[in-house]
Amino acid sequence: MRSLTAVLLFTLIACSTQGTDSQPTVSDQPEKDLSGYSVAYFASGCFWCVEAVYESVEGVEEAISGYAGGDTVDPTYEQVGSQKTGHAETVAVYYDPEVVDFETLLTVYYDSQDPTQVNGQGPDRGSAYRSIIFFQNEEERSQAEAKKEALDTSGDYDAPIATEILPFEVFYEAEEYHQDYERLNPNHPYVRAVSVPRLKRFQAKHPELLKKGE
Repeated sequence: MRSLTAVLLFTLIACSTQGTDSQPTVSDQPEKDLSGYSVAYFASGCFWCVEAVYESVEGVEEAISGYAGGDTVDPTYEQVGSQKTGHAETVAVYYDPEVVDFETLLTVYYDSQDPTQVNGQGPDRGSAYRSIIFFQNEEERSQAEAKKEALDTSGDYDAPIATEILPFEVFYEAEEYHQDYERLNPNHPYVRAVSVPRLKRFQAKHPELLKKGE
């Protein structure tokens, strides 16, 4: 009985739409023109959480949930969740580099997760939830590696930094109902138990990086 209860509890607090009685809310806002912004790609667990964290940061115009790092072309959420595609849940962060730079986005990245957790984040386990920084040029690669090395030698962590640093290849946008999931589905058990607390921890750590009103 105890093991069954644990399984049911895990299902309720996992980054999944299973276990809910209603369909997730989908945004009806018009699509933004993001052509004038820089974009960076990060994976650090459930993309609902990562998207919400980055969208709270001053200078970030939009964060879009999707998949990257694997081999399957145009994967579905269910395929990625099977841990067989090689993809990780990833967020494309569109930002104004005159307001927030890539190095600051790396600070947001590391300070909003447990970067020592291997193949997972919080209650979500498996390669689809692993931590990855995708670099698009030599400068991003250098900054990402320097940040990781600095954290590894800081003495602040009891285990090595698990983040992978990989060249960016392709990003597949996730299904529409995953976009702005935390904001649009505040009563989802996972959002209440995991996403919102994760967001609040980051906001308490870096109030200087937040948009007004966050």
